[in-house]
Amino acid sequence: MTEYVLPKVWTWEQPSGGQFASINRPIAGSTHDKDLPVGKHPFQLYSLATPNGQKASIMFEELLAKGHGDAEYDAWPIRIGEGDQFGSGFVAVNPNSKIPALVDRSGREPVRIFESGAILVYLAEKFGEFLPASGPERAETLSWLFWQMGSAPFLGGGFGHFFAYAPKKFEYPINRYSMEAKRQFDVLNRRLAESEYIAGADYTIADIAIWPWYGGVALGRSYPGADEFLATREYEHLMRWAKQIDARPAVKRGRIVNKLTGDESEQLHERHDASDFELRTQDKLTNADETEAVKDDAI
Repeated sequence: MTEYVLPKVWTWEQPSGGQFASINRPIAGSTHDKDLPVGKHPFQLYSLATPNGQKASIMFEELLAKGHGDAEYDAWPIRIGEGDQFGSGFVAVNPNSKIPALVDRSGREPVRIFESGAILVYLAEKFGEFLPASGPERAETLSWLFWQMGSAPFLGGGFGHFFAYAPKKFEYPINRYSMEAKRQFDVLNRRLAESEYIAGADYTIADIAIWPWYGGVALGRSYPGADEFLATREYEHLMRWAKQIDARPAVKRGRIVNKLTGDESEQLHERHDASDFELRTQDKLTNADETEAVKDDAI
């Protein structure tokens, strides 16, 4: 392999290659005019069921499970492969063009919230749930929340990219990021050896933030084969926690909101009502379409 020679000034001459190459560019801002849809509920979530996107929808489902009816939300898919995140409406909500993005329309003026950690804190404070109000418990929760914000890019953009998405496999970056991914799993495993949940005895936004990333890999849902490659089964306490969170009904619902791929029974493209989980997953819509097609053919 020819060694890369650094130019004096980097210029963007060709796509970076690999999956998602078509959506990567070195400038910000919108590429086209497109308004965002608005539903009937106080909260409008614009997202996709990536690990970052799952955080917001899981949080909403957990709040609703706690009885907070005013946390009802509409969830609209942002198809990042098609460039929806560069539409003018989305950029107005999140100038960084990343999911998830949220608009709170419960007050006199709409409030935009972007970045998944900010959304979790905003909702936790608004509803008084999953984030201690003060003291060392609050500090511990926020410390682990921001640990995830700083650490997950090495798991996703580092390990995940070179392991699953890069156009070619290279030993150096895979080794580099595998080492860091395993170090992070060890950090969590040691913490969970002494604590039921990430921040202590109680389930918090720290668990909601960390689980989609590290639980997703540990349970074999992210980057096919990564759980075996990283030997995640060796992290006994993390695996206990990952399965425990996975079993929560609100998590089961939240993780499939705005999911557009995989098993059709786990795809809920849009979420506008609690009944959508029973009535509007993609398998049911597909079956309904097929039934209508049969009826049409019979006419």
